[in-house]
Amino acid sequence: MRHGKKVNHLGRTAPHRKALMANMASSLILHKRINTTLAKAKALRVYVEPLLTRAKNDTIHSRRTVFSYLKDKTAVAELFRDISNKIADRQGGYTRIIKLGNRIGDNAELAMIELVDYNEHLLKETKSDKGAQKKTRRRGAGKATKAGAATAEPAAKAAEPVAAAPAVEEEVKAPEAAAEAAPEAEANETPAQEGEENKPE
Repeated sequence: MRHGKKVNHLGRTAPHRKALMANMASSLILHKRINTTLAKAKALRVYVEPLLTRAKNDTIHSRRTVFSYLKDKTAVAELFRDISNKIADRQGGYTRIIKLGNRIGDNAELAMIELVDYNEHLLKETKSDKGAQKKTRRRGAGKATKAGAATAEPAAKAAEPVAAAPAVEEEVKAPEAAAEAAPEAEANETPAQEGEENKPE
């Protein structure tokens, strides 16, 4: 019976299981994502995340400890050189498991396990989502924007009369010009035209 035993043995002996986890962890570190069965992916997450946490502290002791698990110098160098910088600000949860359906041959559940900070497509989406959330939230920042809008409105109103002033002056000049033109037009009328107007019908 397996009462209280939380380790998934994966149908393997202890040395075989350790070698499997070391190889999968090295592949995950080098390739940033791997496809495997769901059971192996869950076991790998428990195995590799403490190693990623240890990689944040780049010391000889940490490197030797991680090497004792991975048994791969290339993977250890990659982990401490590149990955540790990417995950520096993350407080755990370095991996993501995505289910891929069932395998055709034996109907085993498949999954992809990947390092969260290396999926650029999802990172862009989450950044844009965060920006949208900031716009919709109503907190103290909303008051500042309302105050900014309130100050902008009077400024816009103050600018409007200045822009409209020349049009008003033109309208005032137009009736004066029409009044000046009227006497000139009357003076230009010929006596013959006046006579025609006075003729009885």
